[in-house]
This record gives sequence, C-alpha cells and structure tokens, in this order.
Amino acid sequence: MNTDLLPPAPAPAPRSHTRKRLRAVSLLSGAAALGLFVQGAHADPSPALDRFSLSVGGYYVDPTFNIKGNTRYGSAESGDIDRNRTTLPRVRAELLLGDSQGLSFDYFRYRNDYNYSTTRSFNVGGTPAILSGAANANIEVDFASLAYKWWLGHGNDVFGIGVGAGYYRAHYDLQASGVFNGTTGSLSENQTEKTFAPLLELGWKHAFSRDLRIYAEASGVKKNWGTVTGHIYGAALGVEWYPLKNLGVGADYGITRIHIDRDGGNSQAAVDVKLTGPSAYVKMRF
Repeated sequence: MNTDLLPPAPAPAPRSHTRKRLRAVSLLSGAAALGLFVQGAHADPSPALDRFSLSVGGYYVDPTFNIKGNTRYGSAESGDIDRNRTTLPRVRAELLLGDSQGLSFDYFRYRNDYNYSTTRSFNVGGTPAILSGAANANIEVDFASLAYKWWLGHGNDVFGIGVGAGYYRAHYDLQASGVFNGTTGSLSENQTEKTFAPLLELGWKHAFSRDLRIYAEASGVKKNWGTVTGHIYGAALGVEWYPLKNLGVGADYGITRIHIDRDGGNSQAAVDVKLTGPSAYVKMRF
C-alpha cells in the first residue's frame, strides 16, 4: 500500500496549550456554577419575610384624651381623661418586591365620645370669678400609612427602613355650655381636618422558622406647616405564627400617640390622644 497518497497526520497539540484549554474550561465551569449558586441563594427572601401578607384584626386600646382650646375669650384645658377600653378595627399588609424591597400598609380608626364638666374659681384682674360648664365631644381619627421599605439582611434577622406618607383625618363634634359670673354662654361646633405628612418606619424581624417569628417596629409621621399640624408616633413588639401554610395568627403590644394642632386665626385647638394596648390579627400569606 502506497502511503505517499495519504495526508500527513496532524501534529499533537503541545501539552502547554492543552493545559491552558483545560484551565479555561475549568474557570468557565466554576464561574457558571458560582453564578448558579448565587442566583439560587438569592432566589428566595429571608425566612423572616413573606412575598405577600395580609393581617385583619383589632387594636384593643386603653385611651387617654386631652383637649386644649384658646379663644379671644380665654383658654381651657380638659386635662387627661381616661376612657374605657375599646377595640379599633385595623388592617395591615406587606408586599415584597424582589428579595429585599417592598411596600407596607397600615390602617386603623379611633372613635370615642367624651363628657366633661368643671367648676373653677379664679381671679381676673384681682376680681374673684367662678366658671362652671359642661361639654360633650365626639372624636374620630382615621390613620393610614403607606411606605416603601428596604430590608437589610438575608438570614433569620432582617432590619427594615421605610419612607412614605401618612394620612390622618380628624373629626370632632363639640357641644358646650357654661356660666361665668352669672353670664350664660354656649358653643356648638364641628370640624373635620385631614392632611398628608411624611412618614418614617423602622423595623426588625427574627425568624425561628418560616412559620414562627417575632418583630419590633416603630414609625413616625410629622407635619409642621399649614393650618393643621401635628404628629403621630407608634411602636410595637409582636409575634406571628402560621400553623397552616397560608393561614396564621399574630399579636403585638403597642403604643400610639396622636397630637393635632389647629390654628384658626382667632382660635386655636390642640388634641392629644394616647392609645396603649394589644392587637390581634388573622394573617394570610401567599
């Protein structure tokens, strides 16, 4: 057989080139594996967070109420008035966008009736005076907040920072009558004030497991411009438990402080409401 007609066999690749090719393939494979690992590691959020959760329940509070008023005729203050415990309806929701950012929503409504009477003796320009009177008021406060939140951490502990807006609506009906040194007077007034204000939220969550967690949170709304000013501060410490995959319960103990000022030119009024007590929820998550 004539081998002169066959093409020459290719020369073997140098060993150094083969090693370089193997090293490049290994590096690419390692990078791909690392990318898949990182992607898988961040595919799920922290076990302390849910993609979406909705909480519906009540805020069982022990309220304290104080109202101050200044008019061209003088000023008055009710002092702290403690009321019987009452339950406020409350709705909360959280939505996770990605793995570490999301939205949080909170809403509750406070409504109560107050009765107040007083008899006081004092001096006006050195002349003794007697003031006696009675008043009843109906107070309503609606509060809602919406915040964009950043969650720091991917383990069992996460810390949240949120910024957004709070909305509050305050309504009161006031009926009052009084006698000042034998002169009788009366007052009937109702007013509704509503406004938006900047909101700041802070939070912490710890997961013992995906079904059992504890949390602490604080929030503040403050507005210092316009006819209606004031602030609403709140804080709570709570626990949530999911005996079923998508259905659970939650409870926390919190305090809320509401202060609203109104400057009407010839008259000014300030309302203080302090709410303390537990909240209980039925929780759903998806």
